[in-house]
Amino acid sequence: MSDQQSKNPPMDKERRSLLVATGGLSALGAAAFATPLVASFAPSEKAKAAGAPVEVDIGDLKVGEQKVAEWRGKPVWIIRRSDEMTAGLSKVDPELVDPKSEKPFTMPLPEYCNNAFRARADHKNIQVLVGVCSHLGCSPSAKFTSGAQAGLPDNWPGGYLCPCHGSKFDLAGRVFKNVPAPTNLDVPPYMFLTDTKIVIGKDEKGEA
Repeated sequence: MSDQQSKNPPMDKERRSLLVATGGLSALGAAAFATPLVASFAPSEKAKAAGAPVEVDIGDLKVGEQKVAEWRGKPVWIIRRSDEMTAGLSKVDPELVDPKSEKPFTMPLPEYCNNAFRARADHKNIQVLVGVCSHLGCSPSAKFTSGAQAGLPDNWPGGYLCPCHGSKFDLAGRVFKNVPAPTNLDVPPYMFLTDTKIVIGKDEKGEA
């Protein structure tokens, strides 16, 4: 036996098993410690308020109804329009300030919504709008029923009415002429995760 071998005798089977078991426990301990750190990567309430994307389940949203989410501290409307609603959008173009949405309010219109519906073409009946009036920042009220009613013209096609100063918007968030609001409502970046779930504040290009 060499001098080196005498200083480091071969490890017996019992001692080797003990070291393997100890190493396994150490690894599990490290994994258990890592889990809370990974969990902390999820957006906090503060991060959401600062602009983190927000997922919304729209599986229970019926035709003609609206759901409200919150993104960046603002209300975001998700409306499931009927075929009749989307078919009527082009009829009011002559009454609008900016029918093609060429003038942005606080954010550019996403290119995939730059169409007659201001929505994704593969889900044209789902409209997503930031519910903040471009006049003084009020939140307009939904007036989806068409026809004559208080505060609205007899030929009202359905849309939104700002109760503060009377600004009116159609069912795609486009502002009518002769009201205080100067521009259309914002359409935020968004994408569909499934047919019943969308994420607001994020699209194929990344987060807004």
